[in-house]
Amino acid sequence: MATATPASYDDVNLILRLYEMRREEKMRAARDWFAGNCKVTSLDELMKIAPPGSSMNAYYRQVTSYWEMVASFIESGVLSEKLFFESGRELLFVYARIAPFLPEVRAAYGDPSAHANLEAVAQRYIAWWTAKSPDAYAAFKKRIGAQ
Repeated sequence: MATATPASYDDVNLILRLYEMRREEKMRAARDWFAGNCKVTSLDELMKIAPPGSSMNAYYRQVTSYWEMVASFIESGVLSEKLFFESGRELLFVYARIAPFLPEVRAAYGDPSAHANLEAVAQRYIAWWTAKSPDAYAAFKKRIGAQ
């Protein structure tokens, strides 16, 4: 779990660097695909729209591994959680889309820690946001078509 340390200029610079990474051409294409297509509720449905070896599967893996990496920075205390929460809502978007089938992913791949950082940070993010605005996360999930 991340520690509650004050945000620093290093945190700001890391957030800006992470933002720049999201603007890279392939990452932008992967994010566009994920936002427009990854609206599934099971691993089987995911494999139908993003079969192994396909560019769609690569897009799915690129987006989810990117946000798992970002969450690992927060979990390890390298990046200020509170500062990230102020501007990193895309992490919640990705988590809300994969949460319904995350247990299936873990079981299928024999990896109970798959996306564990993403899930841990997302759960704290949801709690933080809900404390500030009790109905906002439910409205967000509805708006993005997540269960």
